[in-house]
Amino acid sequence: MKCQTTNVPAPEDIDIPALKEKYRQEREKRMRREGQNQYAAPEDHFVHDTREHDPFTPVVPRDAVEEDLDVAILGGGWTGIMAGYHLTKAGVTNFRHIEHAGGFGGTWYWNRYPGIQCDNDAYCYLPLLEEMGYMPSKKFSDGKEIFDYIQMIADRFDFRDKALFHTEITGMKWDESIKRWRISTDRDDEIRARFVMMCGGTLSTPKFPAVPGIHRFNGKMFHTSRWDYDYTGGSWENPVIDKLGDKRVAILGTGATSIQAVPYLGKYAKELYVIQRTPSSVDERPNPPTDPDWVASLEPGWQAERQQNFLRAANEIIPPGDPDLVCDIWTEINRNLNAELEAEGWPEIGMEEFMRRREVMDFRVMERLRNRVASIVEDPDTAEALKPYYRFMCKRPLSNNEYYETFNRPNVHLMDVSKTAGLEAMTENGFIHEGKEYEIDCMIFASGFEVTSELKRRWGIETVEGRDGVSIYDHWADGPLTLHGTMTHHFPNMFFTGYVQGGLNANTTLQFGEQGRHASYIISEAMKRGIKAVEPTQEGQDAYVREFREKELDLSIILNECTPSYFTNEGEKEAKWFLFRGWGPGWDDFQRLVRDWREEGSMEGMRLDS
Repeated sequence: MKCQTTNVPAPEDIDIPALKEKYRQEREKRMRREGQNQYAAPEDHFVHDTREHDPFTPVVPRDAVEEDLDVAILGGGWTGIMAGYHLTKAGVTNFRHIEHAGGFGGTWYWNRYPGIQCDNDAYCYLPLLEEMGYMPSKKFSDGKEIFDYIQMIADRFDFRDKALFHTEITGMKWDESIKRWRISTDRDDEIRARFVMMCGGTLSTPKFPAVPGIHRFNGKMFHTSRWDYDYTGGSWENPVIDKLGDKRVAILGTGATSIQAVPYLGKYAKELYVIQRTPSSVDERPNPPTDPDWVASLEPGWQAERQQNFLRAANEIIPPGDPDLVCDIWTEINRNLNAELEAEGWPEIGMEEFMRRREVMDFRVMERLRNRVASIVEDPDTAEALKPYYRFMCKRPLSNNEYYETFNRPNVHLMDVSKTAGLEAMTENGFIHEGKEYEIDCMIFASGFEVTSELKRRWGIETVEGRDGVSIYDHWADGPLTLHGTMTHHFPNMFFTGYVQGGLNANTTLQFGEQGRHASYIISEAMKRGIKAVEPTQEGQDAYVREFREKELDLSIILNECTPSYFTNEGEKEAKWFLFRGWGPGWDDFQRLVRDWREEGSMEGMRLDS
């Protein structure tokens, strides 16, 4: 079945100059001079301490581990899982996952709030479907299904018995005398690893706003990634949160988590206050069960084909005649634009004209989404406050079939804090909004995760010292310096993952998995060749950094036009760790670059110590 285009307003029916001015005004009133400092420092995180409090898995005492390893994988989420998979495929099996949670899963371990689902097409997002012989039950998988699938992979490849859970890294130092990393932990472990793979994920440490009076509140408080079902009632598998029937609840934040949890809170809480700085764009979410006839029709290689199709449809340009296999909000702009170009007989237009027309389609799609709000939310003032006035990718595009409808409930109240760019204050009994105190029993923080320019704060590791005692925090004080976004000079046998000077893919599991593949190749080749230490030479690193910067993805739209969020490091233009700094020529070009480098075989640009 051909994917249908959406019914967006015609170009002549929208006033783009007026919308640009509206976008600018909405951005400016949300800007805060504190930037990233508007959030509490990690040591202020009053809700959880993973060494002592994991609401999902009891912390079990164990003896300290002293051992030599080939590879230490720091993290047990998708990035760590895929690193273990690619190491295994490369013949490297003497490794451990070291993970601060009580099990595998990463964000899918911690996030168990009511209504949790993946925002991406599950047939793309869940890796290794063909190898595992697994098929998601529906297009957007529930969090529990994803968690269970991760456990299947961990068990299939024998990761579980090797893992150290409820273990936090406190320091890492390169020991030149033994050509290994000495890793210390909060469990008094002493691990000597030949190689270290940094797989801690991008969004892993919960953050809280530094709201005045936050510590004075006498009621219940928790972060959505530490959901307290003992307090709310219900469970991960059965989110009937009926203990809230006599509770006044506030939820702070209106990002991906909140739009999924709010419908449940609105249904069960006595009163619900939704505290919003910037609204999300929320489209409808058709989520049909997986069609068995479609599954039976699939040929080998179907997932890679679908992932590649999603990459083009969401991030790049859909070639003429190419179908949109994913067909959801992520691919809407390119899908609509392609349909119009097809209707015109595919005229020959240059890239400048194509990008102009794509920008116009961006405004048209966002206007459609704003019209959707007005068609659902009955109160006009509430509807207006819920409308997203920014470019399509300024905030993560979302979909949900019950979010807007929830604001028609008499017990649900939208607290628009855009005028003060955040919540004014908390008191012993509740919170202050526009000078008025609202008494509540519970404050739930859907305030996201740390994405910060302060690398030590992001990683949570006190000491990372490479060759000659060089600190990674000093070495990368002005931003990352790498070869292929994978390794850095002065830090032998250490590999990085995430958004670090590499190619960007809308499918994060594929992106981080390919990083694991590249690192696993280097590790396996070093071991085969008797190389004890491998790191970029200064010249090799400098050449790559220079080329990356020349070709770097243009962030001007995000920095200059988008409302503040973790996408923009809260509007700090000088921040060195923007989330989406990437290889400008695109994902496929970057994969060609590293694939050619591997196939050439000499490890050009690397120092190799035997």
